[in-house]
Amino acid sequence: MTFQKRLFDLFTACVLSVIVLPIIGVIALVIWLTEGGPVFHTGERMKTPTQGFRFYKFRTMRPDPNDSGVSGGDKADRITRVGAFLRRTRLDELPQLFNLFRGDISAVGPRPPLREYVERFPDIYEQVLRSRPGITGLATVHFNRHEEWLLAKSRSAEETDAIYCRACVPRKARLDLIYQARQSLCLDLAIILKTFVPSLR
Repeated sequence: MTFQKRLFDLFTACVLSVIVLPIIGVIALVIWLTEGGPVFHTGERMKTPTQGFRFYKFRTMRPDPNDSGVSGGDKADRITRVGAFLRRTRLDELPQLFNLFRGDISAVGPRPPLREYVERFPDIYEQVLRSRPGITGLATVHFNRHEEWLLAKSRSAEETDAIYCRACVPRKARLDLIYQARQSLCLDLAIILKTFVPSLR
């Protein structure tokens, strides 16, 4: 990550914190009162092909100690009522502000992958993770909804994994590498704008 991009991330985090921190507090209280704890979901994600970090989101599903892999239709019955709203509005992503402050992720970049997929597709992620993962990115803007639609069809963890590996990993990687080749402050600002204003996509 360049010094300029890190400065942009810190500036973005400081600006967002004024608006986001009170919202995080309200959402945390709502989850606690309606669903109980834990309020946050934490899991490992990768910021380089070998270096992981603790990733924060609001909990949107009932806990399962055997949970693993990406979310698909096989996990739909575990999504809570509040969680469904948070996912639909992407408010479940707000706690990643803490990761942004820490430098685990950037404001814009590829979405941070699970270790298991980095290890299964080392050639892909060796290239993709040359960019610091981000809260949003080119793949998020242009493929996220389609990815959700594809994975919603699955009825088992094995089917979810097969769809993700076959249809999602390579397509997202292509978009991430396009971003990597063209990365600039103007592109980052355009992606952030399109993230918050979907009609501009």
